[in-house]
Amino acid sequence: MGRCGAPLRGFSPTVAAAGYHQASVPGRQRVPLPQMPEPESVLEVKMSQTVNLDRAEIAQAALASEGVNPGPAIGSLEETKAKETTMNAAQADVTLGFAASADEEFEKPTEEELHTLRRVSGKIYWPAYTIAFCELAERFSYYGTTILYTNFVRSPLPPGSTTGSNPASNGVAGALGMGAKAAQGISLFNQFFAYLMPIPGAYIADARLGRYKTIHIAILASFVAHIILVASAAPEVIKHKDSSFAAFIVGLLCLCVGTGLFKANISPLLAEQNHERGGMHIKVLKSGERVIVDPAVTNTRIFLYFYFAINIGSLAGQLSMVYVEKYIGFWLAWLLPTVLFAACPIVLLLNKKRYTLNPPTGSVLSKFFHMFAWVMKGKWTLNFARIKREFTWDVARPSNIPPQDRPSWMTYDDEWVDEVRRGLKSVRVFLALPVFFLAYNQMTGNLTTQASTMELHGVPNDIIQNLNPLSILILIPILDRIVYPGLRKMGINFTPIKRMTVGFFFSALSMVAAAVTQHYIYTMGPCGKYPTDNEGCTAPINVWVQSLPYILVGISEIFTNTTSYEYAYSKAPENMKSLVMSVNLFMSAISSAIGQAFTPLSGDPLLVWNYVVICCIAVVGGTVFWFCFRNLDKEEDHWNNLARSKYKGNNQPLAHDAESPIEEPTPAKKDG
Repeated sequence: MGRCGAPLRGFSPTVAAAGYHQASVPGRQRVPLPQMPEPESVLEVKMSQTVNLDRAEIAQAALASEGVNPGPAIGSLEETKAKETTMNAAQADVTLGFAASADEEFEKPTEEELHTLRRVSGKIYWPAYTIAFCELAERFSYYGTTILYTNFVRSPLPPGSTTGSNPASNGVAGALGMGAKAAQGISLFNQFFAYLMPIPGAYIADARLGRYKTIHIAILASFVAHIILVASAAPEVIKHKDSSFAAFIVGLLCLCVGTGLFKANISPLLAEQNHERGGMHIKVLKSGERVIVDPAVTNTRIFLYFYFAINIGSLAGQLSMVYVEKYIGFWLAWLLPTVLFAACPIVLLLNKKRYTLNPPTGSVLSKFFHMFAWVMKGKWTLNFARIKREFTWDVARPSNIPPQDRPSWMTYDDEWVDEVRRGLKSVRVFLALPVFFLAYNQMTGNLTTQASTMELHGVPNDIIQNLNPLSILILIPILDRIVYPGLRKMGINFTPIKRMTVGFFFSALSMVAAAVTQHYIYTMGPCGKYPTDNEGCTAPINVWVQSLPYILVGISEIFTNTTSYEYAYSKAPENMKSLVMSVNLFMSAISSAIGQAFTPLSGDPLLVWNYVVICCIAVVGGTVFWFCFRNLDKEEDHWNNLARSKYKGNNQPLAHDAESPIEEPTPAKKDG
């Protein structure tokens, strides 16, 4: 049976299924049979089925005569189970969206060509764009809502307002009046909880429901969150601070749940629509140039435009909602984002049949822990040098363990062990990301507060941060169409590790710009070093000076944050992609928790020191990141081109071996 389910030439379906089962056991052989003509009538079909059955039995007899165990008898229960296992394996490969015969249909690059030929992207199919639209709509909802948190918490309800609006030229909308430190704390808590929730969201998707169903649950949770937030800002509620704050926190938590479940699964679902994942192959362009179609380059483009969609949504949500907040009120600003978001379930339902959907695999995480415990057997010690010297994943490879000695949980194949190793390497890379996000997290809290102490000229103080997504929208096409292809033509392999390192240093530069701006606010403003909590205490500096830190943060996001999505997906095992992606997202939660330690610096007169300290941390973090992970650049092609595991969905390649060990082939007895 071929991997796509088509019978091999010269085999009937029955023989093909039996042959596949025999080939899965070490030491067994296939016996080629002569090709039968295609039947032309019902009678011929029945006759051919009978002949095929006889030929299959002859084939089994031939195997036995060669001293090889022929497998289950044709027509027996065991043979039926073998065929079902074969069909499940074939279906799993079809679900992955690449042809089984990819290795035969495409010319593979030689070792020399890997180092000399230019690499290009494969085709991105249109179902991927529908998923990107859903991400756009979700980001419109999330950012259009959360951008208002700082003003809602920090500033008091303006005089005469029952909705929190403040249409005055330099007026700032507000509701609770809890101050700048409380606003920064709420902002960091929101980011922490929103990026903590991807972990349970990933488990639900990978082990239980699959990504598609989990995304629908996330959408429902977000709708509930918007209803509660609208209620917290209703005119009859907002004037009672305690009641408004309580409802606001409940709505915030519900939105974090929806965001976490959505974020853990939407980008892996998008990348699964990359049908170039079968491996690198040679393509001859119309110009005659030989190039390598590299799935890793395709993934880079997919995640660049995924991030492009994210920032269209965030830009549109933030631009529109801050004006609604300023001129009408918070309740409408939290209601309107649900309109676009309501299109998501419709788009997903209409295109479900066109998506590549990987099934859940069950408790794959527990299998990983079993495997790790097996590897560490006899090695548990506080002597880490000894552990590093003796540790090897090879002892967990099923091929190194006799079938009768394999534990019941060892139903994976050797390839899955390699995929897990690769995934763990990506997790090590993610451990540096909290340092990067310290600078990024300043946008939604401290920089918004900084804008309120500058001349606004009728512009809402929280609208300036839209320069961040705007700069990303401008730069992504430039990088995709000009910079990255130009570097590849020059023979420069701008690998994920290099890109992420560059991002660290751009984030540091953004904090330099923020610190300089804050210094001049203190020196030129009428209130000296205490302008933040004094209404009307504005420094004679145009708020658009903040363009520089926001644009620099945007550049750093493209290089580090976007690349981390790509890295998480490309290095994760097939049945753990949501989980590894959630670990990547969880780094933002850790950064928010660390950021809470800087809350005492998030107020006058210490804000300059806040930006300077974070700048220094970003420089040191980027330097350490490069020296720790630069060797992964040399191994990039090796890890991207591992053989693919068949352990996915309900297909567990060695489940039969684990339940009832197969005896080693024994020579058949001969007469005399």
